[in-house]
Amino acid sequence: MGMTAQRWQRRRHARTPEILAAALACFAQKGFAATRMDDIAARAGISKGTIYLYFPSKEAVFEALARQEIGDRLAAVTERIETFQGSAADLLRMVLMLVGAMVRTGDGAVLPRMVLAEAGNFPELAAFWRREVIERGLGVFERIIRRGQAEGEFRPMPPQHAARLCVAPMLVVALWRGVFARFDTEPYDYEGLVAAHIDTLLRGLAAHGAADGVER
Repeated sequence: MGMTAQRWQRRRHARTPEILAAALACFAQKGFAATRMDDIAARAGISKGTIYLYFPSKEAVFEALARQEIGDRLAAVTERIETFQGSAADLLRMVLMLVGAMVRTGDGAVLPRMVLAEAGNFPELAAFWRREVIERGLGVFERIIRRGQAEGEFRPMPPQHAARLCVAPMLVVALWRGVFARFDTEPYDYEGLVAAHIDTLLRGLAAHGAADGVER
């Protein structure tokens, strides 16, 4: 690789996070449909022509943003599962706390709301989200549920249903933050909701006689 190509790669690496941060801000403000590539470029401080050197389309920007905000975190969680030595309940608690922190404080919480809002007009966004985020995320939770069942910690129930029960309140947090929070008379206690969800879920999953071991 020549020096010119190396300099371009360094500039590309430096610019990409700026472009994705600008895209997230634009998507949060305008939604996917109303956001234009030149809006993203202007917020990132580059020309419209330059942004196409990094991303060929607005859909490509969204996909890169989803991978950065969600996909990389899922990969990190999966890696932690592989080396986790504790109980399945402790593992599930840890993962739910990580996901809960992400949806209650992270800017990426705007993405699932946007996908739901835009799915009718942009089904390719929903298809990508289903494949790259939902199926991978549910797969993580199903693995933990099966592990707990195999070790006698969790009661028998379809893992695919239990995995969705793990995720559903987190989506409520993301949607509430993006749609309804501005109408709250006082800030909602998202951290308390996540804690209540974890406690309730683990009690519901516990095998007969095991619920006494759940933290109170």
